[in-house]
Amino acid sequence: MTDSQPVNLDTTCTDTAEKNLDKSSVKNTNKMLDKNAETLEYLSVDDYDYELPDSLIARYPLAQRSASKLLYLATNQQKNSDSQIIDKQFFELADLLNAGDLIVFNDTKVMKARLFGQKDTGGNIEVLIERLVNISNLDSTVLQLETTDGKSINQEHITLCHVKASKAPKLGQRLEIADGHMQAVVIGRQENLFILAFEAPILPDLERYGELPIPPYFERHADATDNTRYQTVFHDPAKLASVAAPTASLHFDELVLNKLAAKGIHTAFVTLHVGAGTFAPVKTDNLLNHTMHSEYAHLPQVTADLINQTHANGKQVIAIGTTVTRVLETAYQKTTINGQALSSWAGDTDIFIYPGFRFGVIDKLLTNFHLPKSTLLMLVSAFAGKAAIERAYQHAINNQYRFFSYGDAMLLDRKIKAQA
Repeated sequence: MTDSQPVNLDTTCTDTAEKNLDKSSVKNTNKMLDKNAETLEYLSVDDYDYELPDSLIARYPLAQRSASKLLYLATNQQKNSDSQIIDKQFFELADLLNAGDLIVFNDTKVMKARLFGQKDTGGNIEVLIERLVNISNLDSTVLQLETTDGKSINQEHITLCHVKASKAPKLGQRLEIADGHMQAVVIGRQENLFILAFEAPILPDLERYGELPIPPYFERHADATDNTRYQTVFHDPAKLASVAAPTASLHFDELVLNKLAAKGIHTAFVTLHVGAGTFAPVKTDNLLNHTMHSEYAHLPQVTADLINQTHANGKQVIAIGTTVTRVLETAYQKTTINGQALSSWAGDTDIFIYPGFRFGVIDKLLTNFHLPKSTLLMLVSAFAGKAAIERAYQHAINNQYRFFSYGDAMLLDRKIKAQA
């Protein structure tokens, strides 16, 4: 898209969930395909590539959360007309919404999930906690429940982790983490993840010794500013389980929230514990061959009721970010069978949304600018239309918008379906 060098945007982040998960997950489903739309178009990952000047990657937050730019991609109600691009400031968000509309946030909190240490043989390691799990939910046939020297293992504090090392640690090997303040043993593998058993409760030690897992394209370690700014202002402290922030929500501060409330715009919450797979590159050329990552999600009944009432009143539901979108559209597929109203749902979701998907819940989507070839870019292309997103991204680059987690925001109208 530009004459600048494309940047290397391979990323690693992570997810974590509660111990007792609903075993019924949504299996990489895109059942809600709109046969009148782009169902069989844009199925190559290369369709979602673009070049970005390195200078437009936001590696630090602005001084004020709501000082970001806001690109509004507004649907033109005239048939066959292009969407309209409107440049705004984020603190003007309330001006683009109506009284009675409902904004839905993700209330997860990011863990300090990145740890550093050594194997018992002395080699350096980096550990990224993906999920806290109950050992009873794991396949016992892949577990080795004693150390290499024959000692028994504490089975109370189990995690799924990414481990970086010059040579992968072996089953039964001990790991000394955080200068010896944390000890763990490798007890198994689950696909690309290591299963580690820790000697003590994990979350308190993460708060003491861990580092926030900010994206690799920041090209730096997390600092004190990130401890505040890489969390939302409305996170639930009891939902400490994500390894990446729901970044669309990072723009909200008391100023914006008060303006929304003053206009009569309502708010509600869902939970999705963000995992590393959200930002993982698609490794197959054809999207139909891609296996989507799984993350824990929960739609409370109170939020489902507010959504149903909002639509009954002829108002709009605005998803704040792709994580909220995935929760709501998964719950819609799971609970609205045979014309039933949207209702509460909890479990793992691996829903994959790409052009051709038929949305059942959200009317507007507020989101950041996403990485090339990412599933998130595919999702917004499905929602607003591929051509419209391409025009919006080119406009953003031309007008020096800031990209990715600490970057600027977009407000998207849902693409109007073509009439048969």
